[in-house]
Amino acid sequence: MSKEIKVPAVGESITEVTVGQWFKKDGDHVEMDEVLCELESDKATFELPAEATGILKIEAQEGDTLEIGAVVCLIDESGVDSKPEPKSEKAEKKSEPAKASQSGEIKEMVVPTVGESITEVTLANWMKADGDYVELDEIIAEVDSDKATFELPAEASGILRHVAQEGDTLEIGGLICKIEVTDEAPATSSADAETKGEKAEESSDSSSETYAKGHASPAAAKILAEKGLSSSEVAGTGKDGRITKEDALAAKKSAPAPAPAKEKEQKSAESTTAATPVSGSRNERRERMSSLRKTVSKRLVSVKNETAMLTTFNEVNMKPIMDLRSKFKEQFKEKHGVGLGFMSFFTKAVCVALQEWPAVNAKIDGNEIVYNDYCDISIAVSAPKGLVVPVIRNAESMSFDQIEKEVVRLATKARDNKLTIEEMTGGTFTLTNGGIFGSMMSTPIINAPQSAILGMHNIVERPMAVNGEVKILPMMYIALSYDHRIIDGRESVSFLVRVKQLLEDPTRLLFGV
Repeated sequence: MSKEIKVPAVGESITEVTVGQWFKKDGDHVEMDEVLCELESDKATFELPAEATGILKIEAQEGDTLEIGAVVCLIDESGVDSKPEPKSEKAEKKSEPAKASQSGEIKEMVVPTVGESITEVTLANWMKADGDYVELDEIIAEVDSDKATFELPAEASGILRHVAQEGDTLEIGGLICKIEVTDEAPATSSADAETKGEKAEESSDSSSETYAKGHASPAAAKILAEKGLSSSEVAGTGKDGRITKEDALAAKKSAPAPAPAKEKEQKSAESTTAATPVSGSRNERRERMSSLRKTVSKRLVSVKNETAMLTTFNEVNMKPIMDLRSKFKEQFKEKHGVGLGFMSFFTKAVCVALQEWPAVNAKIDGNEIVYNDYCDISIAVSAPKGLVVPVIRNAESMSFDQIEKEVVRLATKARDNKLTIEEMTGGTFTLTNGGIFGSMMSTPIINAPQSAILGMHNIVERPMAVNGEVKILPMMYIALSYDHRIIDGRESVSFLVRVKQLLEDPTRLLFGV
């Protein structure tokens, strides 16, 4: 009997997921609750465990997009005691020498914890090939983190089976390889022994050379590709001559050797008819679009097509807030242990305005309008995998220090890719700050199913007319994009004017006026 493993429900607004990476192969024997693959939604990545013990049959391939409830794979429970047969004669021959000494145990090796702040690593280099015999504690691979490169020793003696490939990014605890535990090394043919002897002689002739010499780490290889350089053109300063990220950044393309006199004359004679060559690199590279990026793209286009989106602008004099921050920031940080930023002022101002103009805090559900008497404020954060929008729950009842602490907590989890589905769903209104990247004005896109989003921008000192006098003031443009199906012009403009009023006189936030 086969057990169907389906895509589970992972969030109220998530209707489909993408198959990310399979940790098991078709035909593998799997145990109950063993992780089979990764599924990616537009908000998070989660693991799919086996719901039975048996033989795995994969129905959906990596990159396939599936709806909630669709079948991902089957597990044949009748094949619990059976083992998959070798797929080729080559595989049979390879496994025969080790049969006599195998203990039957399979040792799974996972990525170890390598640092408090490191959540994922990249498999840089396999030092042992798939199918090789390895000894306990023998170095089998090199792994790169964002801070250092470290070696991975074998945790048992036996036959090595690769699971992850060079260049793969793995989370801490992710499966990297398996070792078929054996009591002794498998016998090898005389031809193999001769080949190994020849290789040993070659290696003894060049004892100064190592596997790492001239080999670029993944980060360095990426930089060299962008510069149009090969690893042979760069001298490595890392361990055993390895090319590090710093070596790649410092590398420059060597100038072409000067042409002989005859060639120069010939080129100058042909220059009148030949086209002038383009200087500089002409390389290009292609990268597969991530599931998160594809889903975000699809949703943003959907919002543009399905809503009557309009944007209204205003400008805010930020001097009162900046003066208030300068006066109390040290006392605030000393008492609450967190800095006093602009986000708490904007969040408080928005919550007051949302309660006065409830349509801006509402959403359309079919033929009904759903009004919310609470303010769950979504904060747009740029994370390593793309834009994510964690939510501050019931922000209207929070104090300045509570908002600042929650912003720091959510932003840190976003940058570490540790946000949960619950932390990114259910917002009623969104704040996005393009000003931290230098944006002066933009028209933000609504975060569906919400009906409005407020865009913040950079603060620029400009001459402004104040009571008949010209003064230099720190000004910010703010933009409100809204769904005109539910929010009228009067409501949108009045909402934005109210936010401006509260920001330019922040003492109003203390008294609710």
